[in-house]
Amino acid sequence: MLRPPPAPLLPPASRASLLPPHKATNPNAEPTPATSTTARATPMGVAASWPRALGQRFNPGGVAAVVAVAASEPRLALPHVSVQDIRWLDWAELRRAGFRGVVFDKDNTLTAPYAPELWPLLTTSFDQCRAAFPGAIAVYSNSAGLKQYDPDGSDASTIEATIDGVHVIRHDAKKPAGAAKEIESYFDCSASDLVLVGDRYFTDVIYGNRNGFLTVFTEPLSFVGESYIVRKVRKLEAYIINYWYKKGHRPIKHPLLPDARTIVKFDPCDGPVSPRA
Repeated sequence: MLRPPPAPLLPPASRASLLPPHKATNPNAEPTPATSTTARATPMGVAASWPRALGQRFNPGGVAAVVAVAASEPRLALPHVSVQDIRWLDWAELRRAGFRGVVFDKDNTLTAPYAPELWPLLTTSFDQCRAAFPGAIAVYSNSAGLKQYDPDGSDASTIEATIDGVHVIRHDAKKPAGAAKEIESYFDCSASDLVLVGDRYFTDVIYGNRNGFLTVFTEPLSFVGESYIVRKVRKLEAYIINYWYKKGHRPIKHPLLPDARTIVKFDPCDGPVSPRA
């Protein structure tokens, strides 16, 4: 039986004060820790994986973006929705709300770090996403498809061949830097009509909010293959996000989704402990 995911919206202050500071999931229930027993990473391009991993440990554009956000607008780092993983999302409801497509981060959102295969437990939910958004699903990653680490697009092509129905956006800028022009060109619509799902506050969420997406934060799927430094950075990000919530900052409103709870299959206030089918 699945444990409940974090709440999609802020809990009352009395509940928030009981949360451990390093778990920043906008929660009223502590999330299930990522495990390493469900699936193992199958690295893409072993020879190229170490510079990619090193580059993800230090992201100058990301550091600059975080400094700018912290100084002026912390809410840009706060997701519209926080869930344990994509199984808690109601894809059909997102479609009914008017969204036209979904953009996923790859590593630790859909796959284990640097692996091309879909995380096995997400298969049913991903099938539901494909049914709700046929031909309108893409991956926008700081690894596969990023020209700095995947210049010939071979990793991107591997993912497209492995995960049916996914297009990997080829792009130049590392999140959170850059505009959404490649994504908007692929979907032929504004980023405000799209959902962006990712597992990092200071890359995926900031990038998504700066460009007008509906942002969904998910917990990392696995720490296998992820560097020690990245795990420490995650904890730092979470601590800062919790601090901003406690200071009263709230996510940016999205015009297509005034109530984020409508797209989450599980509401912790309702009592069940597993998402709806």
